[in-house]
Amino acid sequence: MQYEILYKPSYSLVKVKMAKGESVTAEAGAMVSMSSSITIATEMKGGLFGALKRSVLGGESFFINTFNANDAGEISFAPPMPGDIAAIELKGQTYFAQSRSYIASSPTIQIDTKWGGAKTFFSKEGLFLLKLTGTGTVFLSSYGAIHEIDLAAGQKYIVDTGHMVSFADGVGYGVKKVGGLKSTIFSGEGLVCELTGPGKIMIQTRSEDAFLSWLIPQLPKSHS
Repeated sequence: MQYEILYKPSYSLVKVKMAKGESVTAEAGAMVSMSSSITIATEMKGGLFGALKRSVLGGESFFINTFNANDAGEISFAPPMPGDIAAIELKGQTYFAQSRSYIASSPTIQIDTKWGGAKTFFSKEGLFLLKLTGTGTVFLSSYGAIHEIDLAAGQKYIVDTGHMVSFADGVGYGVKKVGGLKSTIFSGEGLVCELTGPGKIMIQTRSEDAFLSWLIPQLPKSHS
């Protein structure tokens, strides 16, 4: 898969060049533009149960789109929020990503959910992660820029859950509450991930949760 990521890091767009017969899988709504030689097939990724699991538990769309090139062409994708895009090359490996960070991937990548085990405002039931496994390319997005950190063996690192993007398999993680942080809008208690190396993690420089916690009080209130 040949690709180019443009307009980093604030308004990133990934442009993928496709040869005849190639395909790419993407989150519903991620496509920006494409050549007329490319067709779309909408399916429930992983069957009905897998799609329901992602939709209900992972916060992802019920349907996944597969774009097929009937002839050479190009297609572009972008996230809904202003921010960055990172490409991860997997070679039989596993990565975990916040469910809302997934944009697109090679059709050879298997997508599943993995429960992180703590309650957050947006996921309702917990910090849900997508489990991405296989050989191919995965495109992940962020709100704000992406900052990469390489953890040494045994090194611990704390990240507000609203800033998590992804981490490699082998990185240990747990979620806990910490008072005074901005993630949980109404309770005033934030949730953080405690990550343990070795492995690479990706965090985003802005938090959707924090933005909403600032925005909501500014909205005009209706008067009955």
